[in-house]
Amino acid sequence: MVICLSNHLNQSKMIRTLVVLILFFKAGLLLQAQNAVPVYLDPSKPLEQRVENALSLMTMEEKVALCHAQSKFSSKGVPRLGIPEVWMSDGPHGVREEISWDSWGAAKFTNDSCTAFPALTCLAATFNPEMSLIYGKAIGEEARYRNKEVLLGPGVNIYRSPLNGRNFEYMGEDPYLSSKMVVPYVHGVQQSGVAACVKHFALNNQERWRDHIDVELSDRALYEIYLPAFKAAITEGNAWAIMGSYNQLRGEHCCHNDLLLNKILKTDWKFDGTVITDWGGAHNDKQAALNGLDLEMGTGTDGLTTSSQSSYDYYHLANPFLKALKAGEVSTDVLNDKARRVLRLIFRTSMSPNRPWGSFGSPEHSKAANQVAREGIVLLKNDQQILPVDIKLYKKILVVGDNATRRMTLGGGSSELKTKYEVSPLQGIKNAFGAQAEIKYAMGYAAGSPAYGRELPSKYNLDTLRNEAVRMAKGVDLVIYVGGLNKNYLQDCEGGDRTQYNLPFGQDKLLAELLKVNKKVVVVLISGNAIAMPWVSQVPAVLQAWYLGSESGNAIASVLSGETNPSGKLPFSFGMKLTDYGAHSFDKLCFPGDSVKEVYKEDILVGYRWFDTKNIVPRFSFGYGLSYTSFHYGKASVDKPKYTKNDVVKLSFTLTNSGKRKGAEVVQLYVQEKTPSVIRPSKELKGFSKIRLEAGESKVVNLELPVSQWAFYDEAGKQWKINPGQYVINLGASSRDIKQQIPVTVE
Repeated sequence: MVICLSNHLNQSKMIRTLVVLILFFKAGLLLQAQNAVPVYLDPSKPLEQRVENALSLMTMEEKVALCHAQSKFSSKGVPRLGIPEVWMSDGPHGVREEISWDSWGAAKFTNDSCTAFPALTCLAATFNPEMSLIYGKAIGEEARYRNKEVLLGPGVNIYRSPLNGRNFEYMGEDPYLSSKMVVPYVHGVQQSGVAACVKHFALNNQERWRDHIDVELSDRALYEIYLPAFKAAITEGNAWAIMGSYNQLRGEHCCHNDLLLNKILKTDWKFDGTVITDWGGAHNDKQAALNGLDLEMGTGTDGLTTSSQSSYDYYHLANPFLKALKAGEVSTDVLNDKARRVLRLIFRTSMSPNRPWGSFGSPEHSKAANQVAREGIVLLKNDQQILPVDIKLYKKILVVGDNATRRMTLGGGSSELKTKYEVSPLQGIKNAFGAQAEIKYAMGYAAGSPAYGRELPSKYNLDTLRNEAVRMAKGVDLVIYVGGLNKNYLQDCEGGDRTQYNLPFGQDKLLAELLKVNKKVVVVLISGNAIAMPWVSQVPAVLQAWYLGSESGNAIASVLSGETNPSGKLPFSFGMKLTDYGAHSFDKLCFPGDSVKEVYKEDILVGYRWFDTKNIVPRFSFGYGLSYTSFHYGKASVDKPKYTKNDVVKLSFTLTNSGKRKGAEVVQLYVQEKTPSVIRPSKELKGFSKIRLEAGESKVVNLELPVSQWAFYDEAGKQWKINPGQYVINLGASSRDIKQQIPVTVE
């Protein structure tokens, strides 16, 4: 704009006009500033800048409100600033139905029926990280569609005892396998803008006395066995959340444990995400404030739910925390760190500019569930090649077992699911063989209905059911027995451990009677745990089928029919008897403890490390699994004979499918130190790869083994250490089926 000052009057007028224009201009700038998007709401700004800006605008009360629940499955945001709440859902193999605001009762929505994916023991049995990514992506999409910010899973606690009620939720006995499988799962979930909350950190290896048992173990066992999968989830998977466990470690509950949370997780591993309690896992005001906890969920409040104030105000990180802050007993730096971590979680999820929409109960998710289920089923025995079922030989088939029709998505505790559909094993078998064979069903045995924390007996008479099944088995060509465990209390279920290693509900006796009248019995075991098998020498075939989710029956039938060539491998050892396991080889103080304390006396020798080092022959070894085809291992070689601790061993060999069907083999590498300076296992898994081959096809397999991963934890020096000397690389198809041994030297 050009202003002409031609004379004094005009000049005076123009000056006044200019002043008015300047005032309007300043007002415009002010209005623009007032309407400008705050930094924390600007998605173009770096995440940390947004977090710090939001933090600077919050009151102490608003920060404290971020740190505790407001309902059973949600916590507060900052309504004044437009920062949303955090909503969570149980996992880890399906998005749980909506729960009421203040109770554990179902909200009874009609749009929350999910896809059930296989339990994580099945995922681990695939020995295939690609399956883990597919799985995580699918379940993450379901959680996102349901507007969840946090999926409470996956679980990576170590399989120490076959009696642990929650083993089915975890990834087996080996820390290396769990580490390799958890990372892509976390990546898959978080692609959908949903935080994976890895659980239960740490040592939640039993359910009995879980809320208070105090675990004692060596630093070596802690660092070498029980922490690696959590570390991988954080340092490689970049998980945005982690859940503490109920138990204690060295006198402090794990949900506010200085060693686990402050020192290891946040200092050593540089975790920048949110530490969330398991529900009711916080017990102490001071420890909750100071020992690394960020977000408290599910704490009991002594019946204050009917008071004039919200019961959630009485959580350890609610009014008691606020009071301590105002009194100067706790530094505001502690509060800011907690609030910062919860804000970071919110900005990574609900306030992320790149968050996709998700999908729910889709055909693609059914396909993913089916794919994982088929690839995780393990063929344990197949004498006379009775499998796959030749329908020309077996025109009359009897399916026996309560598990053939039981819904396995019900029960189990917090992992119970409300599913869109679930194909039973019986229905899957009928779909596969019903057009060509006569399919009959006998219940054989019965278990009661699932109920959390209590056993409900069956209304059926076991003798009557058994006698009827045996009678029907006499007149058929093949018996397919579908049994195992279930998701009832004291089976594979949260809140209680198994009470016996044998099959429940008289199944061992039932199988013995069936075999007296029909030798053609194929056993399909559905469980998340190993079991005793007194009948195994008499049955020609055994499948370990896990809890397979919505596509259970279709996946089982696919393997039985031969449409799918089984390629799963056991993620934990099957002992002959319970005392074969390290945790059960000592006194009760070793498992399950004396109700106050528990001592892990087997130390680092967990699972196959115990079996192989102590030379105890298992029923089925870790990493074991048969195929409908066969594989030949060519001579393996390494790129050089000597290495330093910073080197990577490059091993190669030719694998040939020497059978008549296409299939997949999991090649496994176990490392042994020949003359260790401390007790070490006879071998430890340090590499694996799933190789797919057509019939007759050969492929050169190249594997890399970083020498740094062969280290043990030196307790004296409090560091990882690799001794120079002789090592052996064991190439095999399981921990016991070693094809070749390749000696190498570490200088």
